[in-house]
Amino acid sequence: MHRLIVSLFVFSLVVTPAVAQNAREKKVRDDKIKVEGDGFWIYNDLPKAFAEAKAKSKPVVVVLRCIPCEECVKLDDELVDQNPTLRPLLDNFVRVRVVSTNGLDLSLFQFDTDQSFAVFFLNADGAIYGRYGTRSHRTNWVGDVSIEGLAKAMAGALDLHKDYPKNKAVLAVKRGPAPAFPVPEKFPALSKYGSTLAATGNIVQSCIHCHQIGDAVKSYYRQRKEVMRDDVLFPYPHPKSLGLILDPKERASVTKVEADTPAANAGFLTGDVIRTLAGHPLLSPADVQWALHRADAGGAKLPAVVSRGGKEVTVTLSLPAGWRQRDDISWRASAWGLRRMVTGGMLLETPEDAPKNGMALRAKHVGQYGPHAAAKVAGFLAGDVIVSFDGKTDLLR
Repeated sequence: MHRLIVSLFVFSLVVTPAVAQNAREKKVRDDKIKVEGDGFWIYNDLPKAFAEAKAKSKPVVVVLRCIPCEECVKLDDELVDQNPTLRPLLDNFVRVRVVSTNGLDLSLFQFDTDQSFAVFFLNADGAIYGRYGTRSHRTNWVGDVSIEGLAKAMAGALDLHKDYPKNKAVLAVKRGPAPAFPVPEKFPALSKYGSTLAATGNIVQSCIHCHQIGDAVKSYYRQRKEVMRDDVLFPYPHPKSLGLILDPKERASVTKVEADTPAANAGFLTGDVIRTLAGHPLLSPADVQWALHRADAGGAKLPAVVSRGGKEVTVTLSLPAGWRQRDDISWRASAWGLRRMVTGGMLLETPEDAPKNGMALRAKHVGQYGPHAAAKVAGFLAGDVIVSFDGKTDLLR
């Protein structure tokens, strides 16, 4: 599955902005031609997909895929090119590919918007069977997703569909509360966008990218001068931040439990297969993240049912106050705005050889452009180690 990783950012560094923009436009147009020509997927038309699913009594699989983004393109290509492992399963779904979030129903499609690839499995009436798509960093796709894992999530969704609507009440936990705005373009920060992609002209600039939703949420808090909640600053915590390492080729199977972590304290063991967490039936690590995302940031106790040695065992994951802050959010595009506000665009880290007393913060990255370049303009360089700030040498004050 190493083919899942691709990085083409070098390309964007050696071409002019105009050429790069034209290349992005071409990707979007070529993708539309390819998908519509193949006819296996409904292209960017959710109402059509739900109507067809209702008529055929089939579940819906929705792939949310930001075309210009490159990090997950190989996984997506495997999907669209009708991978032989997935094709027999996909034949049981009404399949729709969504390439922008313009007009997206945010009361239904709630997911980790720092990703550029996410999958939903749904009933035609909007009941959610599960989610797929997990990410910790753009270089870590092999550890987070796989074709095998996606196939098993699909199989699980089909099992839930067979039991529907008897399990409708259980599935209610997979939907969140009403959002601040029903669709992305209603957020003040995104009001310049329309409800659909431009049919002609500059399609890319008319697109609301997934990460822009997270940016817009944070901007809305700032506009209202409200304190940002922990679930806004630290959304969709990765299970590994709690010491729970899951197998990307399975639904929710534990491959390792880190010592002295909430997962270890709960009693999770290597080899456990987590069936439910906080009442959420699990089809994938993304479902684990959804359950964690919905947990109280101030601390919570989440019961989990696991299969262990042929028996079902219940363990309780106790989350202490401030538990979300264990997660690394530095990879998130939505963290760029936070760095701009707090560190002038610098990504800071503590060097391994930092002294136990005093301050030592190394600038791992320094923003280069626009409002993200405040630190650069002040004279900071990547690799600088900050040993005092405003006359202070204590990180705690």
